[in-house]
Amino acid sequence: MTRQKRRFLHKTVLVLALIAAAGFYIYPVFLMFMNSVKPFGEIVSDAISFPTTLAWENYSYVIDKIDYFRLFVNNVMITVVGIAGIVAFSSIAAYILDRRRTRYTKLAYTVIITPMLIPFQTIMITLLKSMNVLHLSGSRLGLGVQYWGFGIPMASFIFYNFMKTIPKEIDESAVIDGASTLRTFCSIIFPLLKSVTVTVIVLDVMWIWNDFLLPLLMVNSSNETKTLVLAAYTFVGQMNTKWHYAMTAMVLAVVPSILIFIFLQKYIVDGVVAGAVKG
Repeated sequence: MTRQKRRFLHKTVLVLALIAAAGFYIYPVFLMFMNSVKPFGEIVSDAISFPTTLAWENYSYVIDKIDYFRLFVNNVMITVVGIAGIVAFSSIAAYILDRRRTRYTKLAYTVIITPMLIPFQTIMITLLKSMNVLHLSGSRLGLGVQYWGFGIPMASFIFYNFMKTIPKEIDESAVIDGASTLRTFCSIIFPLLKSVTVTVIVLDVMWIWNDFLLPLLMVNSSNETKTLVLAAYTFVGQMNTKWHYAMTAMVLAVVPSILIFIFLQKYIVDGVVAGAVKG
């Protein structure tokens, strides 16, 4: 077998393996969409078969039942607050840590990224107690602020690696022109972080929008503060689960984040590749 044929065979096997892996992960999502338009009886009898009757009324019922548009606003508010804080604090922190490298900033960098290694389940009870004391539980704004603590470590890590690709001579030129550190960052450096910023935004939007456990602990006590994912859980009962409505609610919950990912996915690749060029 020639070298060209071996290379073609390897590529073919790799492509088939990737298709199989993609199908493995996509199939449950496909089942969710398919079962969202089934009557309850068809789901109970055979959850993996195609629907014989399209029950589009599932969507109108769920939208009205969970007050979808109010919950959508809740999700938007929580996500915007969380993303704004994560991007602002992590980008500034990465800039300072990269430009002022001392043993103290190295220690600070280690402290900032270490929480990535701590599982949320180990601190959730302590977190709940602390948020009750600070009156941040049961609040959409408070939930958005809490995402800062969980999202900043990873975002700082991503920004820090990307920051190495920006020449320090740019800062020196700005200083010569009389710009302060904050002015240099806001006017010159941050616009250069466009691709990595979009990467962080897309990844964190997918996470915050679809998160279940933290909202369950913090904002599940009131229907006014619930998120879309929590609303889907209302159709799951101990004695009876309305699977057709639960699947419909999950589709309505995840579709916005999927659309954001589809439209902005190219920036994720650009940001990750650019951050891997140096250092």
